[in-house]
Amino acid sequence: MATGDITWFNEARTLDYFAGWASTDDIKIAVLDNTTAPTAATATPALGDFTEVGTAGSYVAGGTSVGDWGTVWSQAGGTGTMDSATNPTWAQNASNDTDAHWGLAYNATQAGNPAMFFVELGGPVNMTTGPLTVTWNASGMATLTQA
Repeated sequence: MATGDITWFNEARTLDYFAGWASTDDIKIAVLDNTTAPTAATATPALGDFTEVGTAGSYVAGGTSVGDWGTVWSQAGGTGTMDSATNPTWAQNASNDTDAHWGLAYNATQAGNPAMFFVELGGPVNMTTGPLTVTWNASGMATLTQA
């Protein structure tokens, strides 16, 4: 995988996965270390399956919100599109973690914090030597088409 690649969890590749999500649900990006590597095949993926980087410095437990579900998700004619105007950023700080590997997109409102996808950060990224920003593609985070 290359830096910036997004990998959807197999379980989250259907529009049915999102059926019970409310438009007000908070979608966040958490930063993970390399304790447990996410894979597309991770069964019932959730934030608790992985280890976040330390919460010292500029990183707050749970990560950064990229918007509510009603803002980041739209669906029409069997095609879902996910996008956000928020590129999550964590400022450089001497107390930050030094081994950021993945960004994890998950629903912080739903029970269990179900995850959708992860972003390869090219880790280990040392957040003490510079800021960490996840910049989404100009055409959006993702498009899912129902087969």
